Amino acid sequence: MAFDRKTLVIPDKTNFEERIISTNGDVVIGDRCLLQFSINTNGRIFIGEHVITGGNLHATNDVRVDIFSEISGDIQSGGNVYLGEKVKVKGKLSLKGDLDVGDSVEIENGFEAKGWINIRSPIPVVIYIFIYLLQLLKMGHSEEIDRLLEELEQNDGKTIPISESFLFIPNNSIIGLSKSQVDCGLRIGKECKVLGNYDIKGDIYVDDKSNVYGTLNSKGNVFCGKKVKIHGNVVANGEVNIGGRTHVVGNVSGEKIYLSKTASVQGTLLAKKGISFIDSSEEEARDKVKRFESDADIVDEVKGMLE
Repeated sequence: MAFDRKTLVIPDKTNFEERIISTNGDVVIGDRCLLQFSINTNGRIFIGEHVITGGNLHATNDVRVDIFSEISGDIQSGGNVYLGEKVKVKGKLSLKGDLDVGDSVEIENGFEAKGWINIRSPIPVVIYIFIYLLQLLKMGHSEEIDRLLEELEQNDGKTIPISESFLFIPNNSIIGLSKSQVDCGLRIGKECKVLGNYDIKGDIYVDDKSNVYGTLNSKGNVFCGKKVKIHGNVVANGEVNIGGRTHVVGNVSGEKIYLSKTASVQGTLLAKKGISFIDSSEEEARDKVKRFESDADIVDEVKGMLE
């Protein structure tokens, strides 16, 4: 699956309950996001800066929360926990590994840690680097300054590898109980249960056998795989493709609609450039095009070679 860091990615077999998102693998939440759900995963949880969550965090592995973020419930971790400066935890923190906290971290209901506890200095590392550079300038060691800046630049882009299956929420997203908003695309994996209405500025892709309890509104195109159920409307500025045995309990509107002969829509169909009914062979061809565009065929081929 192609990953552009702007697409909301919901992996296979993710379930949205009333206020809990249960998933497999790592969870990555970008900066300045609002999440009104709790998170439950068997992987790790990474939370960016200035994030607000409306529930608990439960991970069997590590949890990392960056600066100025607020966790409205408890944090439970089977690994290590890192809390950046000014992080607020309104519940209780429980972890089996080491705890690393920054300056002015608030944990309202206390914490239990079985490993080491490290409280970092309130003076940021950048201040030490700045003082060191000033001293080097005074001493005339320009070569040492160039070497240090090169090392900082190389380390700045260091990435943390995440699991093959992951949930990713891009920067500035709102994932709400009734309404969600993302600045780019949405991709829902297979056999998922997703709650809420989604306003998406990019394309929407819903994979096979997933259920969406809400309306999908896209500024781009919408593609629904086979045996998908949409309990709401499907609205797109571009094309809408409804796969075989997919059921839409609502209206469908778009620039052009491609509807499988085995699909069903309870509401009305509205398309400025018409509606085309596709049979199974055409459907398979369009599905292959979509899979090629999302690199799915390449991934499947590589997996087959490794097996």
